[in-house]
Amino acid sequence: MAVVTALTRSLGQHCPKRLKPSIFPHKFPSNNSQLQFQTLRTLILEPSLSESVKLRRLPGSDSGIVEVNLERPGARNAIGNDMLRGLRHAFEAIDGDSSAHVVLISSSVPNVFCAGADLKERKKMTASEVHSYVNYLRSTFSLIEELQIPTIAVIEGAALGGGLEMALSCDLRICGENAMLGLPETGLAIIPGAGGTQRLPRLVGKSIAKELIFTARRIGGRDAMSMGLVNYCVPAGEAHPKGLEIAREINQKGPIAIRMAKRAINEGLERDMTSALDLEEECYEQLLNTKDRLEGLAAFAEKRKPRYNGE
Repeated sequence: MAVVTALTRSLGQHCPKRLKPSIFPHKFPSNNSQLQFQTLRTLILEPSLSESVKLRRLPGSDSGIVEVNLERPGARNAIGNDMLRGLRHAFEAIDGDSSAHVVLISSSVPNVFCAGADLKERKKMTASEVHSYVNYLRSTFSLIEELQIPTIAVIEGAALGGGLEMALSCDLRICGENAMLGLPETGLAIIPGAGGTQRLPRLVGKSIAKELIFTARRIGGRDAMSMGLVNYCVPAGEAHPKGLEIAREINQKGPIAIRMAKRAINEGLERDMTSALDLEEECYEQLLNTKDRLEGLAAFAEKRKPRYNGE
């Protein structure tokens, strides 16, 4: 119960600062008492906003690893209004939880990560509603990208359209050999509108990104790895264990250092070299007076594993 109480308090203190007011046509309840907790093999946080998005915190030595699980089997995890609300709620909760150190985004639906937008819902929307939906989807993926902690997309099966755009907003991507990735929007006479036209070329280069978007071609896991779209391609069914392995490696490192490293890399790439090095200095300085830095030195001298507390 102490763990549940602490987590409830942590989430209750959350107040998002970077986001613009919602333009999505649905209201988002903010009452944290709606969150239900239950302890199984992991601590599970279930936002009542959506049955298709589950937020789980791993226990014990894996404390600090959070998993966002997509669970909409009847629609191949297509992002409808309900799932989008659930995703936004989950990542806002993570953003406000200082005990979260690394995030895994995965699917509990076999052979699919996320099939993209729910086109059945889209067909019933007016042009104005589509515009609001896409804007909200884009800002939600930007929230994922702007999280201070590392994010890892675990891809088995299809990651198409908005599903791939969600993965592109993560820091790392792990896929199985059975993965099928693509941005099929031009085949529907639209373009990727939730960051795909911007994040894909920054990851794989302008020429390859243009080919994939112009042709709407789908690629397998091995091709995705060869072009730098994913960090690892592993045998089918082994993406989640690999993602968890990497999350555990990250989780053992100094959490403040990880946050500063992510900031230095992400913001530095948008600057010229001189100002980027100034940013690196600024981030380094913020670590000099931390207890974690002294613990790292002590652990090295004593030949033991460090015990970091994020202080």
